[in-house]
Amino acid sequence: MYGYEPVLHLAKNNNLTIIKADVRNKIKNLHEFDFIYHLAGISGYPACSANPHSAHLINVQATRNIIRGLSKEQRIVYASTTSFYGRSGESCTEDTPILPFSVYANTKYLAEQVTMEKENAVALRFATIFGFSPKMRIDLMVNDFTYKAVKEGVLVLFDSFAKRTFMHVQDAADCYIMTMEKFHQMKGNIFNAGGNHLNYSKLEIANFIKEKVDFKIIDSQMQDKDLRHFLVTYDKIEKMGFVPKISVQEGIDELLKIYDFYEYYSHFKTI
Repeated sequence: MYGYEPVLHLAKNNNLTIIKADVRNKIKNLHEFDFIYHLAGISGYPACSANPHSAHLINVQATRNIIRGLSKEQRIVYASTTSFYGRSGESCTEDTPILPFSVYANTKYLAEQVTMEKENAVALRFATIFGFSPKMRIDLMVNDFTYKAVKEGVLVLFDSFAKRTFMHVQDAADCYIMTMEKFHQMKGNIFNAGGNHLNYSKLEIANFIKEKVDFKIIDSQMQDKDLRHFLVTYDKIEKMGFVPKISVQEGIDELLKIYDFYEYYSHFKTI
């Protein structure tokens, strides 16, 4: 759907084989791999709301098919999310009751449950990602706020008090590597993936950007349709030795350099 450009710089690596496939279908030779990172899916509230049937088919049913196709010995790490902690406003641990409030949250939670039925599985509930990557999502909060500040000179906040949790994309990649290295200690468990020092409100993020860019913040009284308000506790993954290294402020600096020349365009379409 989004092209192959993000992996072209990796394609020449002799240790990498790229297989063109669709997770909705049976993936050939899946049994040959010792370790599987499952990142495939429709991500985010807008995309899942626009494609609810496809969201269930791709996020849930495809995950079920993948799990069924694995042997007992094969290991899998599922890319879960903190998004389904919802609007509690409370500090959330891995044991916090889940009450999904959107198609995205519901399908991700169901897929996580399917994955954890397997003994050799780990689910990482990632914080909201920010920072540059070849397949960068502009709509993620820090990326989006920074883009609007630079390109439009104004940022409208809905529910500016709402707290979210954040992590740089490089730290997310490092978390995946650590999970492979410590899989025997982590298997059978769900982990919030992020850092205790990276819980911020929308207004705090906007003010971090305002320290570097001159733009106007409009604090609207209208409610966000995708209201998420929670703090996340990362003590469990910290005990495994993981703490994110890159701050939101460093991520904003990185984005400002990119947005100085980069213009976003989208080929998004319904499925």
